[in-house]
Amino acid sequence: MTDTLTRDIETGSDPSHPVRVFLRRCRAWVERHPRVRWTYRFVVGLLGTVIVGVGVLLIPLPGPGWLIVFFGIGILGTEFPSARRMAAFLKRVLSRVLAWWRARRTASDQTNSQGAQ
Repeated sequence: MTDTLTRDIETGSDPSHPVRVFLRRCRAWVERHPRVRWTYRFVVGLLGTVIVGVGVLLIPLPGPGWLIVFFGIGILGTEFPSARRMAAFLKRVLSRVLAWWRARRTASDQTNSQGAQ
C-alpha cells in the first residue's frame, strides 16, 4: 500500500501532469490581472480560514476533524508562504509519527506472535 501511495504522490507531483499545466496557466492569468489577483487571494484566505475553523470545531467529535484542518491549511498554503511552511512542518511531524506507530505496531505483533508459540 505504501508503494502505491508513494507512486501516486510522485505521479501527481509531476510538473508535466496535464492538471498542473492547466493550473499554471490559470495562475499566470491571475498574476497578469491585479484586481483578480487581490480577489483570488481574498477568496483563498477566506475559504481556507473557514475550512480550518470548521475542522477545529469538529476535532472533539468523532470523524475527520484533523483531516479537515490539514485540508484548510493546505488551501491556505497555496497562496500564503507561512501556511505553506506550517503544512510542510505538519507533514514532517505526521510522517515521523506514522513511522513510529508502524515500528511500534510491528514490534508488538512480533512480541505477540512469539508469546503465542
